[in-house]
Amino acid sequence: MVGLLEMVEEIVKVTRNSQVTIPASIRSKLGIKEGDFVRVVYDEGEGFIRIVPLKRRRTTIKVGRRISVEEIEEAVEEALNEVTS
Repeated sequence: MVGLLEMVEEIVKVTRNSQVTIPASIRSKLGIKEGDFVRVVYDEGEGFIRIVPLKRRRTTIKVGRRISVEEIEEAVEEALNEVTS
């Protein structure tokens, strides 16, 4: 038996900063929580915007020494590159 796909549709308002809020019902279905990253994809052929939650990566680093601001900035830049590529 083929499962039926559920479609959830909500109307949201675009703010003056061009922001929209993902409705709670959709955030819940996608498992999106505050601080999570999502990929926003515009499909020109279909005329749709898709929101794809990115998997959370939990990393704990035990360095055993002080970390410089430069090292932190470099680590953040590397992480952002991973998320955005």
